[in-house]
This record gives sequence, structure tokens and C-alpha cells, in this order.
Amino acid sequence: MNRRLTTSLLSLTALTFLSACPVEPPVQEDPVIPMQPELDPGWNEFSPGGETSCARDTPFSYWATLGTENKIVVDFFGGGACWNDSTCSIADAIFQDSVDPIRDAIEGEFFVGIYDRDNPANPFANWHHVVIPYCTGDIHWGNTRTRYGPVGQSFEIAHVGAPNSLAVLDWIFSNFRDPEQIFVTGCSAGSYGAALWSSYLMNHYPESEVFQFGDSGAGIITESFFEESFPSWNAEESFPAWIPDLDPDANELLEKELSDLYVGIADHNPKQILSQYNTYADETQVFYYEAMGASSEDDWTAQMLDSIAEIESKSENFCSFTAPGDQHCIVTRDDFYTVESDGTLLVDWLNEMLTGTQPESVMCSDCGGE
Repeated sequence: MNRRLTTSLLSLTALTFLSACPVEPPVQEDPVIPMQPELDPGWNEFSPGGETSCARDTPFSYWATLGTENKIVVDFFGGGACWNDSTCSIADAIFQDSVDPIRDAIEGEFFVGIYDRDNPANPFANWHHVVIPYCTGDIHWGNTRTRYGPVGQSFEIAHVGAPNSLAVLDWIFSNFRDPEQIFVTGCSAGSYGAALWSSYLMNHYPESEVFQFGDSGAGIITESFFEESFPSWNAEESFPAWIPDLDPDANELLEKELSDLYVGIADHNPKQILSQYNTYADETQVFYYEAMGASSEDDWTAQMLDSIAEIESKSENFCSFTAPGDQHCIVTRDDFYTVESDGTLLVDWLNEMLTGTQPESVMCSDCGGE
């Protein structure tokens, strides 16, 4: 047979065989593409409705703005607290009861500190930001409606900080997939929101690096406050039941302190970092301590230091930064970039944390200075 014809027949036979028995290509897994919401430029306001509300039944809203990195700042705002007739009344209110100040601040481009995207020293300049306003008087923990005041002059306060917070977290969970890092913070009352709800973010995003940074919320309170006032918020239902030491069905939470919350969350999430910032004689924390029946600034400072020491002794993944003076809050202030303690700049300390290296705790050496 002609050699050229033989070669052609062999080639045709090979092609027929390959067509009948195709070789499957290796399966290519789709790359995990970070998911983020489609938002308008700048700040976007969301009003979830439903069970959410502010203390006096004005609508609750929250805000979000996109960055350029797959990282999220979740910021629980502060604004006092209320727990009895006088602190919750309109005349004597010592807490923020609507989201209007946050709306005004956002529309006026008021935010500085970690929100200053033009500052080259800002480690969060390119992060997504989610702002959770505070308007329920319950440190973002409550889940009830309580009547205060004498018969005939009583009024109702919606202590629904938990439904408000959960509405925002649900939106985050639905709109962000696999963020590289999450920075959960909050000033004053927001510090307690950041501490509690960080456990929910850690639980939902187990592969993400989550950093909790409590700003000016040491949790120093009187025994009478827990016994007489804390139950007004029905906050126990908000605690993370999947953490054995914080399960409200298995523990008497009214017998615990804020240090127990930190220790429980830290021990359950050993790969994450929890932290606290306080000034040595925080004037606002001292004011609320005195409003609860105490009378000594020195006593507040001593208990604050003891609480931090206790958390550090029980949890290896907790660290603290104690600055001199009596200023309250730092993350939304201009001096976020200049405050230092014992020669260490706070912004440098946080940058070290964000690299995945837990920084050493910092304690002011000249604590009485401004």
C-alpha cells in the first residue's frame, strides 16, 4: 500500500479513537472572588425597619462606604447610657437617643481620626467602613422595651441595641465574602458593642483576621448597677451562646464582669486579637461611674488597671494601651495620630497589630500628663 495512504489511514484511526474516548481536562476550581456590595460613592444610608428602632421610636439607620481593599472597619458609635427614671427622662437624658447627630456629621464630612482617608498615616484609609449608630441607651446590647417614671408620667424606652446591631451584621454577612481583615471598634458605649459583637464576626468569618479594639470602655461599674439597672436592658439574650462560659442558659451573667466577656471571647478565638484603649483618668468613664453611685476617680483608675491585668493574665491574645491624661475616646479624633504612651505612638501600635503580630501592652509612665 502506498506509504502516504497508510499514514493517512493511521492518522484517521487515531483521531476517531480520541473522539470516541476524549480525555477529560483537569477540573479548575473557580477562584474565590471577594464579594462586596454595589454602593454609591461616599456614604450610603440604610434604614432596615422591622424590629430596629431608636430609644424614643424614631427610625434607626446605619451607614457604609466602600474602600479599595478587602478589609472592613465595623465601628459601633457611643453616646452615653440610661438605666433609670432620671437618666432616661427627656429632661435629664445622658445618652444619645436618635441617629440625627451621625447623619449631620456624615453630611458635614465631620469624621476625622480613622475616617481621614487623606492622611497617609491612616492604616484604615483604604478599608470599607460600616458605622453603627447608637441611640438606645443600652451599650448596643439590649433587647426589650422598658417603662420608666411614676404612674401617670411614665414613658417607654426602646432598649433594642441588639436588634439594631444584628440588622447591620446581617447586611455585612450578606454583602462581604471572605474579607482579609476586620477591625471591630467603638468609642465609649460603642466599646462594649465592639467587644460583644466581635464574637459574632469572628464566628461568621473564621478564616478572616479579626481585631477588636475597645476605645474607652473599661466596664468599671458599681455592684448596685448590675443588680438594679442592668436587667432593664435584657442584654443577656445577646451573649454568644456558642461560647460555653458566656452561654446565658448555662451561666449567671449578672455575676460576671466585662473582663469575663473579654476572656470568654479571647479564649474561644485564640487566633484573633482583642484589645482595649483607655486613658489613665478618663473623665467621661469616671462621670458615669459616679452617676452609678460611686464617688472616687482614684477608685475607677485602680479598678480599670485591675480589670486589664486580669484579662491579660487569663488570655494570651489580649493586649492593652493605657495613655496618660483624662481624654475620652480616640478613634474619631485628630490626635489619633499623635497620642502616645511611654514613647509608643498608638497608630504605630495598631499598625503592628494589623501585620498579625500582637503588640506588647503599653502603660503610661507619666500618667498624670495631658
